[in-house]
Amino acid sequence: QVQLVESGGGLVQPGGSLRLSCAASGSTFSILGMVWYRQAPGKQRELVAQITIRGTTNYADSVKGRFTISRDNAKNTVYLQMGSLKPEDTAVYLCSAYGSGNYWGQGTQVTVSS
Repeated sequence: QVQLVESGGGLVQPGGSLRLSCAASGSTFSILGMVWYRQAPGKQRELVAQITIRGTTNYADSVKGRFTISRDNAKNTVYLQMGSLKPEDTAVYLCSAYGSGNYWGQGTQVTVSS
């Protein structure tokens, strides 16, 4: 089993930045990749960014050039650095890990508003 805990969400003005963290614990050796998703009210869950065990990254077109996913293997933590935030980035951001199974965190709210 893998446990995931997100942190770093909050309220930010348009154009601002936030860094989300996702700390993994448990059977972290089984993780092949980690993904940030987001879900806004009334909308489908959307893949935001992904990083594999080899460090390969993938981004949604809507966040390319603004968001960066990275990881600290020593801390078993993945980060999502978000910049140039827009109101449409407002959502609950969820961290997921895949490998021996699919695991989810509880989510962290990001609100972009003036």
